[in-house]
Amino acid sequence: MPNTDTTSSHTRVPSVLLLLFFFVITLLEACQPNTAKPDYDLIIYGGTSAGIAAAIQATRMNKTVLLVAPENRIGGLTTGGLGQTDIGNKVAIGGISREFYEKVKDYYDQVDHWKWQNRSDYKDGGQTRTGLEENTMWTFEPSAAMTIYENWIQELQIKVVTNEKLDRQAGVKKENGAITTITTLSGKTYSAQVFIDATYEGDLMATAGVSYRLGRESNSDYAETLNGVHAKLTDTTMSGKPSHDAINHNFVDGVDPYVVSGDISSGLLPYINPKGPGLEGQGDKNLQAYCFRMCLTDHPQNRIPFEKPENYQEINYELLLRNYEAGENGFPWINSDMPNRKTDTNNRTGFSTDFIGQNYNYPEASYEERESTKDAHRDYQKGLMWTLANHSRIPDKIRNEVARWGMCKDEFEREDGWQEQLYIREARRLNGMMTMTQYHCESIEVVPDPIGMGAYGMDSHHTQRYVNDKGHVKNEGNVEAHVASPYPISYRSILPKKEDCTNLLVPVCLSATHIAFGSIRMEPVFMVLGQSAATAACLAIDQKKTLHELKYDQLKSRLLADKQVLGL
Repeated sequence: MPNTDTTSSHTRVPSVLLLLFFFVITLLEACQPNTAKPDYDLIIYGGTSAGIAAAIQATRMNKTVLLVAPENRIGGLTTGGLGQTDIGNKVAIGGISREFYEKVKDYYDQVDHWKWQNRSDYKDGGQTRTGLEENTMWTFEPSAAMTIYENWIQELQIKVVTNEKLDRQAGVKKENGAITTITTLSGKTYSAQVFIDATYEGDLMATAGVSYRLGRESNSDYAETLNGVHAKLTDTTMSGKPSHDAINHNFVDGVDPYVVSGDISSGLLPYINPKGPGLEGQGDKNLQAYCFRMCLTDHPQNRIPFEKPENYQEINYELLLRNYEAGENGFPWINSDMPNRKTDTNNRTGFSTDFIGQNYNYPEASYEERESTKDAHRDYQKGLMWTLANHSRIPDKIRNEVARWGMCKDEFEREDGWQEQLYIREARRLNGMMTMTQYHCESIEVVPDPIGMGAYGMDSHHTQRYVNDKGHVKNEGNVEAHVASPYPISYRSILPKKEDCTNLLVPVCLSATHIAFGSIRMEPVFMVLGQSAATAACLAIDQKKTLHELKYDQLKSRLLADKQVLGL
């Protein structure tokens, strides 16, 4: 039978060579670095006030920008209940941050934004302005801040995606020390030239393998005096003189810590550290306490009465009751007036809204564990407010005053009137190119490369509750030390070490000791640092340089042109 195969051997050989050629080309292309144009010039992870300010600045500098928010509600604490602006000397606040507070005034200059109160009836305790001619307002409702941010984003057409949580296991890809892409739990991947971590937790920083710190340094680490354990000095200021507010944040003398008073064998009441506070000035992994900055109202038509949580246990509030029975006579809150008969309510006295010692796991915890921690804080505060408003062992003047307040119907998405944003006072902190310390806050040392200014006192809430040598319960960790004047914050404090990452900026979880961070960690300052971080990112992109190669003089020039305050 004749051979019907008409393909000769000399035609098959070139085909094999051709396949081999294409295989080699494909292999070489796979080995080459990814040169595809990134999706964006700048990606900001974190929908906080700092993240929004960064997005605004980058858009104004004509960069493509994406704001990736792990939460559903943008604005962080600024839209989450912290309407009493803490900053100290407000002259230190410029740029986009000051624009925000100007927009707050514009908002409340409109009559239709006063639904529950006449504008003329609002008294804010002196926070509204720093000068008679100043066109700003520094107290506001969460909903007002949200309206301002949403309008701003819409006007500038900033692209925002919400409820996109970073995959903290494998969601960051790096090449040659630079982040190339981030991937969220939903599977979405985004690429950019530069990234900003604007979260309160520092999740992008940590997932990218950037070094960071947690807790309190020892005083000896940076030759500080206000860091570490402060069991002896908790109730005093830096000068050693008693601080009224500091004393108000602790128990009165004589409060028994045991389940059965005087009976050690009955065990400690809940939330007391059985190991004691530790050595004076020594570092630890403790975090200053978290809470919800409650937005309350006394308007009958807008008020949701405090409810008793289903898992309420009176023993969790026994220390509160004993503190009053031992002689405490102060109100357990700082109830600052906001517009429309609302408040920003914060911690005060020895047993209050701070859930002391119950947040240590939060920064490194999974998303699910964080939600559990958040729920525990909310349940604790719900039970606290119900106890204050209803329990017979609470003094009448306290109980009657608390009972007339409640959550707001018109502020947050939850039916019970509570917010989702927990007050993350401190979590991870960058271990960056330089570290801000107590001495920078005190202006004993001055940085040469400012990108903004801090002005609030060095402030730490308590980190733990313990039994002192007299057998009484006390809180430990509170520090309230004033700063003499506003001080500059270094560009290098938001910049990771070059070997860690070359295209990431961290304006919220910046490089600072625990006590210095306690001064810097204010929302207006975070907005300032967010804007400055975006400015640095955009200039580096324009000049085709890394963030570490950027000349500070060029950064300074642009910051000043954009009305940032770098010195007074």
